[in-house]
Amino acid sequence: MSRQLLLATRNVEKLAELRRILAAADVDVELVGIDAVPDAPEVEETGTSFSANALLKARTLAEFSGLPTIAEDSGLCVDSLNGMPGILSARWSGSHGDDEANLRLLLAQLDEVSDERRNAHFVCAAAVVVPDAEGAVLAERVADGTMEGCITRKPRGEGGFGYDPVFRPYGESRTTAEMSAPDKDAISHRGKALRALVPMLREVLT
Repeated sequence: MSRQLLLATRNVEKLAELRRILAAADVDVELVGIDAVPDAPEVEETGTSFSANALLKARTLAEFSGLPTIAEDSGLCVDSLNGMPGILSARWSGSHGDDEANLRLLLAQLDEVSDERRNAHFVCAAAVVVPDAEGAVLAERVADGTMEGCITRKPRGEGGFGYDPVFRPYGESRTTAEMSAPDKDAISHRGKALRALVPMLREVLT
C-alpha cells in the first residue's frame, strides 16, 4: 500500500498539480488534502517569508495528522510595487482568496505603469515535514522556485487560478491562464519548487 502524504491545502488545483508532478517522477505515495483530515486546524500565515509560512503550515499539519506533510506558500512580486503583493498575494484586496478582487486591485494599481515597467515574478517555497510517532519533527526540507514574467493589462484565459490570467511568462505569448496544465507545470514557480522537493521526498520518506 502506498504511503499517505498530506498536502496542506484545500485547493483542488494545487492537489491535481502535485499529483501530476509526483506521478511523472514515479514517487509512490497517496496524496491527500486537508479535507481528508477531520478537524484539521486552520494555520494563520504569520511568517515574514514564503519559506517561513510553508514550514509553519507543514509543521503544524504534520504534528496534528501524524502524516508526512507538504505545504507551500507562493505569491506574486511586482517590481513597480516594490515586490508586493508578495506574501500578501492571497489577501491583497483584504479578503483571503478573493481572486477577482485581487486582480482588479492589482490592475488598478498598475493602470498608469508603462508596459516596460510591468515586470513581475512568481515565487513558491515548498516544505516537507516528516513527524515521528509522537508528532515531533523527524525531518524537514524546503525547496524554492520562481517564474519571471510581466503583468498584462487585461485578464486573459480561463485556466489556472489566482493571478494567472494577468501573468505572462517571459518567452510566452500566453498568460499562465491560457496555458495547458502540462505547459504551465513545466515552467511554473510551483512546478519548479515541487520538482526540487522530489529528491528530498525520496530521502525523507525512505
